Amino acid sequence: MSDQAISPEFAAGFREAMLQGFANEIEITKRVLAAIPEDKRDYRPDPHARNAWELGWHIANTDIQFLDGIADLNFKMETPAEADKPKTVAELVEWYGNHCERALARVRALSPQQLAQPVNFMGVFNFPAVMYLGFLNNHSIHHRGELATYLRPMGSKVPSIYGGSYDEPFQMPEAQTTAAPARQISCPRSEWAR
Repeated sequence: MSDQAISPEFAAGFREAMLQGFANEIEITKRVLAAIPEDKRDYRPDPHARNAWELGWHIANTDIQFLDGIADLNFKMETPAEADKPKTVAELVEWYGNHCERALARVRALSPQQLAQPVNFMGVFNFPAVMYLGFLNNHSIHHRGELATYLRPMGSKVPSIYGGSYDEPFQMPEAQTTAAPARQISCPRSEWAR
């Protein structure tokens, strides 16, 4: 990929597809972050693992670093000063939502030509700027899944991520027509992957 160019038209279309999907991921991530119990945010499942607060901050901050790096066409991966970092779970969720909105607008403002421009990532990759949206998406989902596994051991509930969870069972959407009423779909707990 680093030696191959993409067309500006492809870059613009790819951006739109990725950002539509990532907008949904942001809402899911905010729900997972919000589920971190404030009084148990120091929980870590293993001495070598990040604790829940560190992992939540890593997700939120890195998502913004990626979006800003794409918008700047330069990955600096800067972290805010300690005084500017959120201090509570509620502040983290708000910080993440606000900064995602700002950073997404910056990526949307890039021209198709800018999106197709190769950008160096720490001397490891040199992909067209828009292709880093895939890295962002995968990184965020990976660590969000990791954080979701911390929630029950901390005494929290796991929100619906890509369908129901034990704590938030899947609900069929309300019918848009006069069709038969929607019903809840369930399967025995013993069949759920844990």
